[in-house]
Amino acid sequence: MNSIIPLYLSLTIALASGSLFLHLLPRLGKPGKQFSDTLCHAPGIDVVLFYFMILPLIFGALVDGGRGLGVALIAQLSTFWIWIAAHELIYYKSRKEPKIFPTLSRIVGGWRNHLAVWITLLALPCFWTVRFAEVVAYPPLTWLVGFPKYQAKDWVNVSRHKFEGLIGYDLIWCLYCDWMTGVWSLGTEMLRNVESFWCPIRFYDDKKCENCKIDFPDVDGAWVKSDRNMKDVTELLDCKYSQVKERSWFGHKSRQ
Repeated sequence: MNSIIPLYLSLTIALASGSLFLHLLPRLGKPGKQFSDTLCHAPGIDVVLFYFMILPLIFGALVDGGRGLGVALIAQLSTFWIWIAAHELIYYKSRKEPKIFPTLSRIVGGWRNHLAVWITLLALPCFWTVRFAEVVAYPPLTWLVGFPKYQAKDWVNVSRHKFEGLIGYDLIWCLYCDWMTGVWSLGTEMLRNVESFWCPIRFYDDKKCENCKIDFPDVDGAWVKSDRNMKDVTELLDCKYSQVKERSWFGHKSRQ
């Protein structure tokens, strides 16, 4: 028990200090603003989110095993609410202005909306896994088979803190959505190259094809129909890939 309180306090102070640093950074002149902007997109945002989301858990687990991991989670939640309270206090005069959370709470019910928002945090490990794959698994494919390279910063970034009126609770969740949408969209773009390169065959299930064409447009007319044969598949691969240096999915802008 003697180790719990010091661990909790040290983590909470570290997280709160990190948050304060991010708020002060843009106010340190032009260099500070430039550095702040750098931290808003990959790879800077990866470092920032690793500091707030992953590092405390690792540190807590190393210090005190499973109990330390639990303490780290509590410290993260405490800092989360401290930041919300402080941010909303700073913008106290805007408390009566329209806000997202109260509006949705009125529509679906307060506790339902609140619980549903927190349930979305269960997807965090999934998004971190996707981001890890984008950084580690995809780049070798650009060298091995010639897949197109992507500027991760054009996808993985946050900017909703610049939207006027987002305060406290609304802002922190909108930044979460901001980040996860970019991570997921980049992962989808990379998977389009994977699918069209290795498996350009339509599914037997037409409903699945209809559903998947939203994220994988090549399935809609570009891939080989499910009632054709392997000769058609190999001919499609020769047609689409033998004369190009960048082996992107068929609807990629590099082919237009």
